[in-house]
Amino acid sequence: MDSPAVRDAALLIVRVVVGVVFIAHGVDKILVTGIVETTGQFSAGGVPQPQISAWLATIVELIAGSMLVVGVLTSAAAGLLMLLALSAGYFVHFGHGFFVRDGGIEFVAVLAAALLIVIVFGPGRASVDGVLTRD
Repeated sequence: MDSPAVRDAALLIVRVVVGVVFIAHGVDKILVTGIVETTGQFSAGGVPQPQISAWLATIVELIAGSMLVVGVLTSAAAGLLMLLALSAGYFVHFGHGFFVRDGGIEFVAVLAAALLIVIVFGPGRASVDGVLTRD
């Protein structure tokens, strides 16, 4: 079933789910874990400039995650979030194997793959980008 409506619906679902995941992680860094603890975690993981990186990651998760949900500047937002996911995979998860239960790369790999789909296929028509680029 290769209809444009099915494709657009699938892209909408991927964008919203992945965007909400990133927004939730950004909110968690501010309201639950706290930026001080997040900075400590980044430092322990060997992330360069942990305080700046913690704030940058939080802001990107919140803003780019929201952009992904509504589908505005979608490819740029997905690209930033993919870089963030790959960085987390490299600095935090890679040394812990594959599975999430061990702190491995499983979750960030799925996020990066979903973001790659959005980058390659675009946001779909059910997005601000899709509405603005219709002929």
